[in-house]
Amino acid sequence: MLSINLPTKLNLYTPVLLAFLCTGCTPEQQAETDLPPSILVEDTSLCNFSQAPCNKQVTGINLLLLVTPFNTPSGKPLTIKLASSEAISDVKMRVEGRDMFMGVIPVNLSKLNEKQYNGTLIYGSCSSNYMVWRAFVSFTHKGESHVTHFDFLADSGE
Repeated sequence: MLSINLPTKLNLYTPVLLAFLCTGCTPEQQAETDLPPSILVEDTSLCNFSQAPCNKQVTGINLLLLVTPFNTPSGKPLTIKLASSEAISDVKMRVEGRDMFMGVIPVNLSKLNEKQYNGTLIYGSCSSNYMVWRAFVSFTHKGESHVTHFDFLADSGE
């Protein structure tokens, strides 16, 4: 019977582990980010807070999300404003990387009234120069639970 001792097994897995750790924070579209800024195609599905709050329709309810500062800088406090066209409850928000795992960041929202919520958020930076964050919003309306999401670019430069 072939026997391999523990240090030998660890040496076999070390290159795989190192390769995995070195790929963190690298989006699948890395080749696109290496292009000059004038060649990059603007993703119109992303929220552009400098133009207007981001709008989502969820079963007839209009949700508006606004993040300031508009350029959503990494590593700095951001102000979150969430507004609803109808009274909602049990509102929760979390932020995650859309294209890469950067952890799960809970957003503590304060209820201003039945239709308005505020909070703050700080997220880390990514070395790829193109980091899209996804804000998941869950809420209850008339006894039914709903979830939607808003995608936005960090460090947008706008």
